[in-house]
Amino acid sequence: MVNLAHKNIRPPPTRMVHHLGRPRHNELSRLIRLHSYMPLAEVCRRVQVSAATARRDLAALVKDHRIKRSYGGALVDFDRRFPSFSQRRHRALGSKRRVAKITLGLIQPGMTLFFDVGTTVYTIAEALPAHPVTEVTTVTNNLPVAEALAEVKGIGVQIVGGEFLVRQSAFIGPQAERCLGLWQFDLAFLGAEGMTSAGLWNSQADIMTFQRKVAGLSQGALWCLDASKLGRNSSVFLLPWPRVDGLLTDATSKQLARAGIVLDPERLFNSTAASKEGRKS
Repeated sequence: MVNLAHKNIRPPPTRMVHHLGRPRHNELSRLIRLHSYMPLAEVCRRVQVSAATARRDLAALVKDHRIKRSYGGALVDFDRRFPSFSQRRHRALGSKRRVAKITLGLIQPGMTLFFDVGTTVYTIAEALPAHPVTEVTTVTNNLPVAEALAEVKGIGVQIVGGEFLVRQSAFIGPQAERCLGLWQFDLAFLGAEGMTSAGLWNSQADIMTFQRKVAGLSQGALWCLDASKLGRNSSVFLLPWPRVDGLLTDATSKQLARAGIVLDPERLFNSTAASKEGRKS
């Protein structure tokens, strides 16, 4: 037998080395759940690994069904973690229709409008064909909104492309954000998961980033939340009330006040405000 001890040859690594990546995988999974989408460069920066290691980590998470890969990065698997659009569409439908009714009077001919993801904003779009405003351009990352408005005479429809989330029926991610740079909006109709005395809340960091960009491109960013969202928060803080251009809601002023939400009359659009405006006219 040949003795190779003097050659100082190292034994091959054992399979236990594989387990050293598990804490990193758990942290990476947590980050992607928080941000929904993370480009590869951001993955490398956050967990301080090379691009090759990051790709192997992402492949391991995909194999475990914890995420899915997307172009240039990773995405939370919303198909398993988020209620579908159709499941959410009929929740609090009466409240959503009341919000839509308040909204219709704000849309004027010649405007360029943005319609956000979510079922409350979709309900606004769904109501618009019955009260059409001619020569309006609508921009959206919400596929059902585009479908609802596409055949309405006098309404042009533009879709912001990007990573498509099946259960949200929406486009998000860096490509969608870059598409926004082509536009300026007269009004943007945006949704959120909840509203408290602190401000507005949403469930995903990348959606928050997208919405803030839309708001920055809009003369008026109007947040559309029905009364069921009152007093609810979520995992991501979106905006404090001083930075909110306007709130569209069916919650009464008294309900809002009980929740610690007090807005200037020019920033509050609800049934109370609408009835006062009607009496003035």
